[in-house]
Amino acid sequence: MPMSPYVRSLRERVGHDLLLLPGVTAVIRDSDRFLLARQRDTDRWSLVGGGVEPGETPHEAVAREVLEELGVTPELGAILGVYGGPLLETVYPNGDRVAYITTAFECRLPNTALTLESAELLETGWFTRSDVDGLVRHEWIDTVLDDTR
Repeated sequence: MPMSPYVRSLRERVGHDLLLLPGVTAVIRDSDRFLLARQRDTDRWSLVGGGVEPGETPHEAVAREVLEELGVTPELGAILGVYGGPLLETVYPNGDRVAYITTAFECRLPNTALTLESAELLETGWFTRSDVDGLVRHEWIDTVLDDTR
């Protein structure tokens, strides 16, 4: 995914040093299945989400991310949890170190076709919790999905 202008400006000052960044995650559920997206940059399955931009509330950010990545405006529900720690730390191929703190929101989608952001996503799919265990995925999503029970 492309770097936001805000993060780019921070990187100009701190180089590859660790940045702690706020994020949002959409937990989109249909009965016992969850909507996951396979990301182009890592080829891993994950929940839809991204960074909170300056001046944006987390609610606005998760709605924007779902719209950007799936082409639909979600109906937002409850906050399911806030997550961070070692599983949400990463080093990008260019050496940039990042630790995310993400707020997970329950989201519902309108009954309409999805339009994937092809620069970021390869595909989406609906998976039961047990199906997710067999996917190549970002491991942190397990904790989020387990908290939805």
